Amino acid sequence: MVTTEPLLTVDRVSTTFRTDRGSLRAVDDVSLRLFPGETLGLVGESGSGKSVLGQTIMGLIAAGGSTTVSGSVRFLGRDMQALGRREQQRLWGKDIAMVFQDPMSALNPFKRVGTQLTEPLRAHLKLGKAEARQRATDMLRKVRIPEPSRRMDQYPHELSGGMRQRVVIAMALACDPKVTIADEPTTALDVTVQARILDLLDSLRRDSGMAGILISHDLGVVGGRTDRVAVMYAGRIIETAPTRELFRSPRHPYTEALLAAVPRIQDTPHTRLESIDGGLPDMTKPISGCAFAPRCRYAKQKCFDNVPLSTESAHQADDTRAHHVACHFPLGSGTGVPADPGATTDDSKPKVGIPDGG
Repeated sequence: MVTTEPLLTVDRVSTTFRTDRGSLRAVDDVSLRLFPGETLGLVGESGSGKSVLGQTIMGLIAAGGSTTVSGSVRFLGRDMQALGRREQQRLWGKDIAMVFQDPMSALNPFKRVGTQLTEPLRAHLKLGKAEARQRATDMLRKVRIPEPSRRMDQYPHELSGGMRQRVVIAMALACDPKVTIADEPTTALDVTVQARILDLLDSLRRDSGMAGILISHDLGVVGGRTDRVAVMYAGRIIETAPTRELFRSPRHPYTEALLAAVPRIQDTPHTRLESIDGGLPDMTKPISGCAFAPRCRYAKQKCFDNVPLSTESAHQADDTRAHHVACHFPLGSGTGVPADPGATTDDSKPKVGIPDGG
């Protein structure tokens, strides 16, 4: 992984929607960086703001009307928020692309697969009709769709769910973008297809050298397929670390709880699955302290009174190796003690293995 200047810099981005119940801040003061050749995992429960952040980075959610977007997203030094819609469209697909979690809503049901694949090739790369069709067919072959020439003339509803997801991946990668954001790319697929899609996406990324953000609610998904992981909760990034370090030594109680909830192959049959009590806070109401405090076994009064700031708990000059955590009492610091004598300590918490390659 090359650690030069970041390809993508997200600086204090917030996205707020005005609703009938009040203003809902789906993304709250998020900052992160993505470097050439690396894959960043973005994880958290459903409703934590991951997809909204991904769409905000892309510029698909713009300020105006009932939506407010603040902060900056810089891609190759250019402020995405300051670009006009036409300038943003020139970047979409060609320089930065997104793989959406629902291929049926991402694909136009009234257009043949080949038409949808060749449109970006002709618009961005200025290819002729025949050349664009050949490249699109090659992309379908690369994502391992059988009989790619025949599939080019079919409509999305004529393909299986796994094939449709492969078509969406082919569309995203057709113009060789520098950054790909994959938003829960296997949500609608069965587990046997999920692994193949994720392995395929990872293989294509490695072959092309592109950088990527893999959004998922499942830490097991990002375990062997990312270089770093950012954990998101209630619209905020609460922990960021190299993937292996995060799995071995989580510093935030929420990350520890997420890891404990991952089923382990060594568990005996009928072992009770771990869960996190409670739910995400109401994002239309102000939060005075740590958003996770009501669900945290280690919470103290300070956690309810003050918002924790992100601190660097592993001092590294290289930002890709630094471990940041937003917690008043980080695990392993000597202050993150259980709230009651019966709670699980940092030393006895269940360990979750990380697949090779993470």
